[in-house]
Amino acid sequence: MRPFVLLLTGLLALPAVADAQDIALPPAVRQRLAAQATSLAPRLVETRRDIHRHPELGFRETRTAALIAERLRSLGFDEVRERVGVTGVVAVLKGGRPGKVVAIRADMDALPIPELIDVPYKSTVPNVKHACGHDGHVSIGLGVAEVLASMRAEIPGTVVFLFQPAEEGDPDGGLSGAQRMLDAGVFAGPVPTAVFGLHVLPTLQVGTLGVNVGAAMASSNRFTITITGKKTHAAYPHTGIDPVPVAAQVVSVLQTIPSRMNNAAEPIVVSVGTINGGNRFNIIADSVTLTGTVRTLSKDGPARVRAWMERAVKGVTDASGATYTFDWPTSGNPVTFNEETLAAASLPVLADVVGGRANILSPPPQMGAEDFALYQQKMPGLFFFLGVGNTARNITAMIHTEYFDMDEAALPIGVRALSSVALDYLYRK
Repeated sequence: MRPFVLLLTGLLALPAVADAQDIALPPAVRQRLAAQATSLAPRLVETRRDIHRHPELGFRETRTAALIAERLRSLGFDEVRERVGVTGVVAVLKGGRPGKVVAIRADMDALPIPELIDVPYKSTVPNVKHACGHDGHVSIGLGVAEVLASMRAEIPGTVVFLFQPAEEGDPDGGLSGAQRMLDAGVFAGPVPTAVFGLHVLPTLQVGTLGVNVGAAMASSNRFTITITGKKTHAAYPHTGIDPVPVAAQVVSVLQTIPSRMNNAAEPIVVSVGTINGGNRFNIIADSVTLTGTVRTLSKDGPARVRAWMERAVKGVTDASGATYTFDWPTSGNPVTFNEETLAAASLPVLADVVGGRANILSPPPQMGAEDFALYQQKMPGLFFFLGVGNTARNITAMIHTEYFDMDEAALPIGVRALSSVALDYLYRK
């Protein structure tokens, strides 16, 4: 997950959560899931800590992928495919009864961040840490696999597990893990009609879930703007075209897009992350390059913002006599959008998992991004948040920081939540 800050003030109201009779999953199955998830707790913690000690960056998750594949084969999965989208693992579990196909996704990669907490499971890899909780996601995904494999005869349909690399992006600058898996034919076998995923969140307390109906996370697009002037001696700027002040003007005018061009009721972010140019203190640079990111919460937002940006850059450079190039790769993430019918139908069983609707929160849609959204372009999907914070134990550090940790009591809750929502979908007519 791309870094973001989530404020729990001003939580949005969820639509009314239906009563228990609107849960398709039979009570006996729900009770069995709860008991099995609880009994798995020590194994979940052991798996999470093992992966945490051995973090691997995107498209380098070879040890993690091997562990996953071995575990799935030992559970008797019908099909286990490795090296899908470089290091991804895809596994198929066919239930004993006919029915629909559903997918469950867990991401595997760590971040290039040092570990600065003193815990028994501290990272053994210098400057690499599971600072976004993907170690927990893998542990939960394997827990779901174990629970569902134990009751496959009762499952009305098929479950496809996606263990995905490089959600945080390719360290070498290429496509993300979800896009690589899609390009590699991740759904070449049984084709799901819905996909489910979760993400740990320390700003939610353990025992709660965060669910958005509609937009949950923003789209994410990168941009590169190169402004070309004319090199000359810095003592005689009138004999050249200085791209540095032009770049400064471009940065300023880009900030008027969210504040003056966009409807203030529709949040967008335009951020310039790097500015590079020039080669000596007394030489006017010949070019300056700016890179940054755009985030929006509407499906047509990226196209609108791109048009505004290019118009603004053209105006500034034309006025200064400079030229520009504007690069906007097509490989960005769309909005993570929880299709309303699927999300609303899933709320009752999720509320049952955490003891009632009071423990289902609806955080404001956030400007962080997730490549889970790429799967949602192919089928309806639900992406929700698992509370792993515990203020009483001082487990409060944000994801993507050196101090991030999670309350591992959340792991069996995650197993139960993902298992329940997937089976509830399969049991639903």
